[in-house]
Amino acid sequence: MPITILIVEDHIDSLEVLTIQLKAMGYEVIEATTGEEGIEKAQALHPEIILMDLGLPGINGIEAAHRLKKNPETANIPVIAHTAWPEEAFRSEGEKAGISDFLTKPTSPYRFKTTIEKCLRLRPN
Repeated sequence: MPITILIVEDHIDSLEVLTIQLKAMGYEVIEATTGEEGIEKAQALHPEIILMDLGLPGINGIEAAHRLKKNPETANIPVIAHTAWPEEAFRSEGEKAGISDFLTKPTSPYRFKTTIEKCLRLRPN
């Protein structure tokens, strides 16, 4: 059964590139363009990982991650922040919200792949 990753990204070009990369790596992809839509799709479809932009319209990625971690249905899904925000600016707040790891755009393909694999190995069953 293929592993499913939910991408929450409001920039369509970035969303398309991430989708192509993840599909080439063998993952199934679900897409969302707002924090609210990401929460809804995570609750309905239970992906194995969520790749979350932080600068989203409506609720930002940190708030979306916080809400996902408060919900027992989605609390165990690892959330990886993928953002252009400088890491120092959001790391503490993101960790408090339950974000598992952080990728700053642009991310090297190697770091992108290894971070996803690490989160898959560490996720609770």
